[in-house]
Amino acid sequence: MSDVSASRPPMPTTPLEALGPSILEKVLLEDRVFVLEKPSDSDKAMRHPSVRGRPELDGYVPYWADLWPASRMLAKWILRHSWPAGLHALEIGCGLGLPGLAGLAVGMRVTFSDYDATALHFAAKNARRNGFRDFDTLQLDWRFPPSGIHYPLLLAADLLYEYSSIEPLVGLIRHLLTKDGICLLTDLERVPAHLLRQQLDRAGLSYTTQLLRAGEPGGRREKGTLYQIKHHGREPV
Repeated sequence: MSDVSASRPPMPTTPLEALGPSILEKVLLEDRVFVLEKPSDSDKAMRHPSVRGRPELDGYVPYWADLWPASRMLAKWILRHSWPAGLHALEIGCGLGLPGLAGLAVGMRVTFSDYDATALHFAAKNARRNGFRDFDTLQLDWRFPPSGIHYPLLLAADLLYEYSSIEPLVGLIRHLLTKDGICLLTDLERVPAHLLRQQLDRAGLSYTTQLLRAGEPGGRREKGTLYQIKHHGREPV
């Protein structure tokens, strides 16, 4: 009997030395302050030979090392709404984990997932730094969704960078979302966004959109879109 996992490509673990020293950033959202540990120079990781010199990772780039505007948008939206106690949420491509931290702050149970094991290292540290313990981590390749696991809430922020990633992302959402569940995805209307809509239609997933804005206090405010994605027949939040 063949081992299916043996045919799966390796997933990355960005070396800590490729990231340089870490810094702490305070993120103010609504009436809460989150403290995030993050690499001080994300570009350093993108130039590091251990990252750029691995053809088996298909040109993978550790975008997770930055705090992206759509993460702020999604975290802020989560904090503004009420949620059932203990609701289990999976954050897809969590990076530093800000939306997941917002979920923990409103009483959710959160699983942080990312393609890069080092991103999970930072997300877990950030969860603990902010006083949270009810979370898990999951290293996840979107092309190979785990079997037998479903979530009533999926969180996803700033994931639409590459055209090639849209189809596996939509497939992952369709596979992991419970029949009455919802996926909240925020994006800055990057170029692949139109392909996302096409793929959602093809996958039998319906969606609504909502304009959001977010930014650092006193700084530039970015405009983005919240997608509420669901199986047909499910009402948006």
